[in-house]
Amino acid sequence: MMVSNDKKEPSFRDSISTIDKSGKRNWVFAKKPKGRLYNYRQLLGYFLLAFLFIVPFIKVNGEPLMLFNVAERKFIIFGVIFWPQDSFLFYLMMLSFILFIVLFTVVYGRLFCGWVCPQTIFLELVFRKIEWLIDGNPAKQKKLKAQVWNFEKILKRLIKHILFWILSFLIVSAMLSFILGAENVINFIKKPFPEHTSGFIALIIFTTAFYFIYSWFREQVCSLMCPYGRLQGVLIDSNTIVVSYDYLRGEPRGAAKKEKSEKYGDCIDCKQCVYVCPTNIDIRNGTQLECINCTACIDACNATMIKIGKPKGLIRFASENGIKTGTNFKLTPRNIAYTIVLTGILIFFLTMMLTRPSVEANIIRDRNFMFREKNDTIINIYNIKILNKTHDSLNLTVKPLNFKGNLKFFGDNLSIKSGEKTEPKMIIYIPKSEINKKNTILELGIYSGGKLLEKTTTNFTGPDI
Repeated sequence: MMVSNDKKEPSFRDSISTIDKSGKRNWVFAKKPKGRLYNYRQLLGYFLLAFLFIVPFIKVNGEPLMLFNVAERKFIIFGVIFWPQDSFLFYLMMLSFILFIVLFTVVYGRLFCGWVCPQTIFLELVFRKIEWLIDGNPAKQKKLKAQVWNFEKILKRLIKHILFWILSFLIVSAMLSFILGAENVINFIKKPFPEHTSGFIALIIFTTAFYFIYSWFREQVCSLMCPYGRLQGVLIDSNTIVVSYDYLRGEPRGAAKKEKSEKYGDCIDCKQCVYVCPTNIDIRNGTQLECINCTACIDACNATMIKIGKPKGLIRFASENGIKTGTNFKLTPRNIAYTIVLTGILIFFLTMMLTRPSVEANIIRDRNFMFREKNDTIINIYNIKILNKTHDSLNLTVKPLNFKGNLKFFGDNLSIKSGEKTEPKMIIYIPKSEINKKNTILELGIYSGGKLLEKTTTNFTGPDI
């Protein structure tokens, strides 16, 4: 619900801000923001852009630092390889990440959208900046859009859209490098025909789709398509920290005149918060579907408050209850509890990555063969499956850890390449004097180069004692 400043009567908005009353596109000509928060957002955004374009070329033991090869079910996260056998582990980590985003939204609102989301970073820190450079400020952009197709308009449109398509091509190439590998994407570009026809065509199709999004569809992705944006209304409540307008302090709005300072609130209705909004909303009407918490309105409002000699923070990060009570941001018991849960999820995520074993070994006694006794020795036969999860080829050895006995292997050898597995047979010989019960749990170690990589257990059967 919104309140009209003139009539003071409640009104209701039943359409998104980028569509006018006739149902046509309401194009957003956002003013270039500036301020402390915008500077922080730029630093974070350019760091993430550098991450996108640099990481695919970083190698760890000949493998990419990060890779999400869905076709081969091979995932690499910061040098740690996850093979198809690790699918449950990978999915568990992805679920943990989703839970982290949900809990983060419950506590801190849609901050992810305005500061970390690739859609926002590409649009606000790349494509809009090119638009401001070529077409000028919002007033010049509106004038250019309205004028007839003359040489100036054709030239500017041509330069802008060529740059938009090239940037889309570079972004798609970088993103596909995380899925297919940088070398493969480079080969698509260097030798498109006939060696990599399908790959090159896919690259062009994705590039065109991205070009369409950032040249025309733009902020409507956040308002119409993004499921996370739609979930915002469900996840946030009156205690969620979001970009908020302090209506108790700001209303009623009036001109910036000293003689009216007691009659009017601090908001002088300059509309700077509206002019810089990338989704064309008025944050003074409360939290809305389109708001991505980019904080551009906070910087714009703070600049105005400084000019008229009023305290900053008329628009700030605050909860609805915080605005009602007039208190500044503070952590509530719920927020503290959720933050602890978020920290626990992060620790769990990192622990799973760092403690994942280098090899996966399963040693199971062959059920088709009973134990045998020979020369005061008991013999059991085992099936072994060992998977190499490292980047390197391994020459493995298996050694007893909690028993005295001998091991003999036949069938496959214990030399395994990266990502491959071996399935040899193993015979364990243990002296009768070492066995004091029918079923004994044996512990074995998997070694490579004298280093213990993994421990595993199996069952050893013998005669009734």
